[in-house]
Amino acid sequence: MNILLFFFQDSGAGSIFGLVLPLLLMGGIFYFLVILPQKRQKQQLAEMVASLQINDEIVTNGGIIGRVKEIRATSFVIMSAEKTLIEIGKAAVVGKKAES
Repeated sequence: MNILLFFFQDSGAGSIFGLVLPLLLMGGIFYFLVILPQKRQKQQLAEMVASLQINDEIVTNGGIIGRVKEIRATSFVIMSAEKTLIEIGKAAVVGKKAES
């Protein structure tokens, strides 16, 4: 109990703990509200890209919608229109096309 009083006692210049505590709280809130959800979303996207198979319909970050025709090490070959094959990087995939 005396230790807590030591950290929270009001001195003329303010205690170090009183100055650092708000920064730690803001850092913790920022981590849980911004960084952690972003990590989860990135992991889910990576898992979705890894699970893509031939004939899955995908959407790219450029807005191209196509059907996967070939899977390569770092890219996909997709058919975006009849007889139009495009090779895109796996990082360009933002999701599967919603079923309509």
